[in-house]
Amino acid sequence: METREHIYVGGNFVPSTGNGVIEVISPHTEEVIARVPDGTTGDIDAAVAAAREAFDDGPWPQLTPAERASYLSALSAEILANMDHWAGVISTEMGSPFGFSQMGQIYASTMVLDYYAGLAASYNFEEVRNGVMGPALVRREPVGVAAAIVPWNVPLFTTVLKLGPAFLAGCTVVLKPSPETPLDAYLLAEACEKIGLPKGVLNIVVAGRETGAYLVEHPGIDKVGFTGSTAAGKMIAAAAGKHLKRVTLELGGKSASIFLPDADLSVAVPQARGSGFLNHGQACVAQTRILVSRDRYSETVDALAEFTSSQIVGDPMDPATQIGPLVASRQRDRVENYIAVAQKEGGKIAVGGGRPASQSKGWYVEPTLVIDVDENSTIAQEEVFGPVVSVIAYDTPEDAVRIANNSDFGLSGSVFTADVATGIDVARKVRTGTYTVNAFALEFAAPFGGFKQSGLGREMGPEGLAAYLESKSISLPAGTVVPGVPIV
Repeated sequence: METREHIYVGGNFVPSTGNGVIEVISPHTEEVIARVPDGTTGDIDAAVAAAREAFDDGPWPQLTPAERASYLSALSAEILANMDHWAGVISTEMGSPFGFSQMGQIYASTMVLDYYAGLAASYNFEEVRNGVMGPALVRREPVGVAAAIVPWNVPLFTTVLKLGPAFLAGCTVVLKPSPETPLDAYLLAEACEKIGLPKGVLNIVVAGRETGAYLVEHPGIDKVGFTGSTAAGKMIAAAAGKHLKRVTLELGGKSASIFLPDADLSVAVPQARGSGFLNHGQACVAQTRILVSRDRYSETVDALAEFTSSQIVGDPMDPATQIGPLVASRQRDRVENYIAVAQKEGGKIAVGGGRPASQSKGWYVEPTLVIDVDENSTIAQEEVFGPVVSVIAYDTPEDAVRIANNSDFGLSGSVFTADVATGIDVARKVRTGTYTVNAFALEFAAPFGGFKQSGLGREMGPEGLAAYLESKSISLPAGTVVPGVPIV
């Protein structure tokens, strides 16, 4: 049992202003493994005040980008040096298989930090433009104090997607982790202390939805970065809009993987582990609709069924485990309901559909393959967030693109084909923010985000940094030269 009695404000661990407690429950054992303070609005006030002081009066925004980048590099190195410990904590608190936690939860996070540390040298925070009326100095200045609100499925990764660009920009941050996964946030606070991050640059309050809403509307917050459900994102957008706060919203998805008729199934089918069953389906980028040509439907379904049946379900700390438990009992109920609805609407369970007999405890659902799915059915239109993949038949490649676009979401996707040029053409036609040809991948140097109800704005890449900057134009007298500033 781990007990934390403080929140992290102004560079110090301090008592919460309330007496509430959040119990962290292992999704594998269903036992309480930790208790942490349930943050209050008073805690948010203190955290915002510390962040505000660090931004308005502290040294952080005045440091050079290279100086701020050095902290990102140091934080990355500190996390990487303790990767197995961090991975174990996340696997324990939310059920992610340990192997995925190592690479997808921890190593990927350090890669994001390293990317933004490296971007400092090439990004033009100032530039001179020779304009129509004369030269103009264009500055990119930090937006101010940012609220970072992150989910439980990839807690550290979604955190650094905000901290990396925010810190490089010169912003200070109030982080609100999910109540299901607070423990890695405490490790983050300790790591920031160890590297000597200036006080108040990062502040952390673990709390529930109502306190998070208070943070969004707080007058001391200039920018909100949120990852989570589309429903919550809409509420945040509405609240931020009242005060014209800047927002980045990375929301839900219902992405499609297209197997063109010439696809190599030995390549395409194994990618379902990363695309459809990633983090046992608890991923916004999960490609849970597999679109298959009718000419190869039976062959492809057989290959997918064999692959799905081979997935190893078990203790997330077992290195052999590929499918762990869902984060909470309510999540298992949600997934089981979607499976039941899919069958009522005509879908057939080819593999799975129930609870694994091998697990007497824990919030497990078998990896499930639903076939003969109608493109307009519930299972094809709504985000399940569990280890459930649907197979939908199409008639022509043009029909496949149409079905892929038949969604309120547009976050991820892939196409498998023997002809890469054809794959690129398909990628251009699918209305989604990220796409991959013949694989499942995210590129940290490229923008990540969604079309339609999958969100607003972008994370990763230079675009992710721009989201934490405001542009300022300073018109100059003719012939002015600004030493050290590039002319573009």
